[in-house]
Amino acid sequence: MRRKLPPLNALRAFEASARYLSFTGAAKELLVTQGAVSRHVSLLEDWLGVKLFLRTHRGIELTRKGEAYVRALSSVFDQIDYATREARNEADGSVLRLKLPPTFAMRWLVPRLTRFQALHPKIEIQIFTSHEPANFRQEDIDLSVHSHPFPPDDTAQRRLLGEVLMPVCSPALLRQSAPLHTPQDLVNYTLLASRHRPMDWSRWLIEAGITELEGAASINFDNAALAYQGAIDNLGVVMGVRALIEDDLCSGRLVAPFDLQVPTPGAYYLACSQVSSSSPQLIAFEAWLMQEALDFEKTLLRPMTP
Repeated sequence: MRRKLPPLNALRAFEASARYLSFTGAAKELLVTQGAVSRHVSLLEDWLGVKLFLRTHRGIELTRKGEAYVRALSSVFDQIDYATREARNEADGSVLRLKLPPTFAMRWLVPRLTRFQALHPKIEIQIFTSHEPANFRQEDIDLSVHSHPFPPDDTAQRRLLGEVLMPVCSPALLRQSAPLHTPQDLVNYTLLASRHRPMDWSRWLIEAGITELEGAASINFDNAALAYQGAIDNLGVVMGVRALIEDDLCSGRLVAPFDLQVPTPGAYYLACSQVSSSSPQLIAFEAWLMQEALDFEKTLLRPMTP
């Protein structure tokens, strides 16, 4: 017979408080008040007969008993999370939940998904888009891709695609507007950009030998996909990430008026939920995605056709 267990809500409140070292942070995650979290933790301490936290004027700190207890609890909660996802996946028929930046999803992944479906027709893909990286502890996400301006310290994240900057525009814009023979001529054009990538134009212009481009009009969009569409529709010149505009360059919807391409220290990185890492569908998708990225970057080594 299993011994009587502590109240589950009290365990959840303690585990979340230990991760944040804050009752406030735990309250936000659990969608309850700070007072409720504090009461649950006190209830658990009374039930156990030990102090789990030291209350100080600066906040809370784990006691030795608290540190040992939360290590064990975190492992248990991870196992419950994994078992729950496995049960849901059986009911749903092998579901993979992805969290991706909007432009990456629209312009790079989605056009390639038919190839994965052909290989694994029984795996259902659910895509959620956000500019924020996934928090696997708080979100029901199996795999996340996120753009980092510099290589992250987290060794669990794997590099997927590099970032190479290049200005592009529609061929019609070049025919209709002022000459665009040198980077300085950009002053006569509207510069399009995403507010999530505020440094791209500056980085490319510096490499082009221009420290300042006074007088050029500009439009900032909520995401890069809108900026790219604006360029296709003759609105102006956009600073593109080559991986996300390659199809437009190949089709002729966009053209590059200059040869200069500027690599950045940033890249797109892939991360997976630890509790889902052994699932066959995630292993299959991760392997496919990494191979697609490798094959794609090999094509970028070939010079662009005029």
